[in-house]
Amino acid sequence: MKQKLSILGSTGSIGTQALNIARALQIEITALTAHSNIDCLETQIREFKPAIAVVAEETLAHVLKAKVADTGTKILSGQDGILEAATEPSCEIVLNALVGIAGLLPTMAAIHAKKDIALANKETLVAGGDIVMQAAKDNGVSILPVDSEHSAIFQCLQGAPPNNALSGIILTASGGPFFGFSREQLYSVKAKDALKHPNWNMGKKITIDCATMMNKGLEIIEAVHLFGLPVEKVDVVVHRESIIHSLIEYNDNSVIAQLGLPDMHIPIQYALTYPNRLPSPAGKLSLTKIKNFSFFEPDDETFLCLKTCKEAIQKGGLAPAAANGANEEAVQLFLEDKISFLDIGTLVYEAMKAQRHRDEITIEDVLRADRSARENVKANCK
Repeated sequence: MKQKLSILGSTGSIGTQALNIARALQIEITALTAHSNIDCLETQIREFKPAIAVVAEETLAHVLKAKVADTGTKILSGQDGILEAATEPSCEIVLNALVGIAGLLPTMAAIHAKKDIALANKETLVAGGDIVMQAAKDNGVSILPVDSEHSAIFQCLQGAPPNNALSGIILTASGGPFFGFSREQLYSVKAKDALKHPNWNMGKKITIDCATMMNKGLEIIEAVHLFGLPVEKVDVVVHRESIIHSLIEYNDNSVIAQLGLPDMHIPIQYALTYPNRLPSPAGKLSLTKIKNFSFFEPDDETFLCLKTCKEAIQKGGLAPAAANGANEEAVQLFLEDKISFLDIGTLVYEAMKAQRHRDEITIEDVLRADRSARENVKANCK
């Protein structure tokens, strides 16, 4: 088990749950970062005493610095500060729980500093998957999935035979708050409706992504990179109860699943303690209380984002980065009530299709594609 942990995004849902685990398992915290919640970050600093704490907004960093002047924690700001937190010398593993493309450069910095990665920031692999995975291989770094679905696949694979018996993986989706809705029903939904996830308590961006099914599309792309499978071998099934977190299928048609309550403590802790399993804050699963499991085909005609992501990974190159960047921009516009719910899927699809194909790409290309896709969204929603 890694004993020294840096958390990027410590005041969010994943970050606060990770600190619950660190507290219980006495994991040392070397660095913490937050976007703007300095009150929460101050509390974390005083309890966990990290060497470094970072606030994305510089003016708030100055406020925090004054608040914690009596501690030994160094306060930094901006992207440079986040990169320093990702590469803090004594750190052994970095939990990247940042939101969006902002997680890409810190992941790369941590990899080059030879830090193992507990990855909750799926956009890192969606936008720069080939580059990130090659860098991890070159630096002997492990990338341990924190998403509940990818953690489930990772856990199931621990018992896999050392041959090519795996025939595919099945990612489960809750279906979000609009499961079974037609496009006509979706015309009038608002952000307050989309933020009512039936099973999970998450941040706004990922909750909207669940409502549009974009989250599952991003997870398909992430799975292709994490597990080295072609997209044709990554399937999705809607499982409303969110108890089966994902499954693997062998060539003899045997299927193995990972089950648990919808509680992120389990995948977070497994990434931090792998290959060990230790008592967790998560509740115990009772199948007799659940009683029934339901499964449905996803509707990727109504929920266009899912279809777009499948096309993006098949197209390859910078198409996934464009889809991701467009989605981040469109979700923010939807939250600001500037576009409709259905506009998200349309804008993401158009930006992805507009991205020119390139076989050889760099991180700079990925970031340019991200910016271009955001501009495409802005231009098309006027």
